Amino acid sequence: MRLLLVEDDKDLNRQIKAALIDNGYVVDSAQDGEEGHFLGSTEAYDAVVLDLGLPLMDGISVLESWRREGHKMPVLILTARDRWNDKVAGFDAGADDYVAKPFHMEELLARLRALIRRAAGHASSEITCGPILLDTKTSRIFVNDAQVKLTSLEFRLLSYMLHQQGRVISRTELVEHLYDQDFDRDSNTIEVFVGRIRKKLGTNMLKTVRGLGYQLIEEGV
Repeated sequence: MRLLLVEDDKDLNRQIKAALIDNGYVVDSAQDGEEGHFLGSTEAYDAVVLDLGLPLMDGISVLESWRREGHKMPVLILTARDRWNDKVAGFDAGADDYVAKPFHMEELLARLRALIRRAAGHASSEITCGPILLDTKTSRIFVNDAQVKLTSLEFRLLSYMLHQQGRVISRTELVEHLYDQDFDRDSNTIEVFVGRIRKKLGTNMLKTVRGLGYQLIEEGV
């Protein structure tokens, strides 16, 4: 899963980014509204953490612009605890949830997990497809109740496929959601990761759809 963090406080930006990376996310970050708006308008993100009090372009303006442009990624806004009017303005601009500063990092992480799940149509913290189970709280994957050991990139790819199960996902889309903006992206590596994942899962549920990409479906479907 790939996230965008827009926060002008350098220390807080660094702390949040480190926590997100530690929890398996790929993170692009910006420290002003103009850069954040540009990234959110030109890159593919599974969710955004957006501070409202930003230099150059405030968070409400950034969010309103994204929504006018048709970008539908979930947005979690960061607000000052005593600024209830900021929360209202954020929701009216198109925010999906908020966290008030100061906050516990675990709350931020939990709210992001929920936003990403709901955006993909999943209500539970456990996402299943046949014998495969993804526990989003612990970032672990099981097959028939046995945990599967995956590298970070393998986990991100399979997690994305589980969130989007049933839909044919192109190599380009997978690359966009697996790597940050500075990574030397090569869609050919996706095929290598898919092959490794198939071996580790021991199932034939991750299908290659010739000329289109990949699809995760239950066996026999």
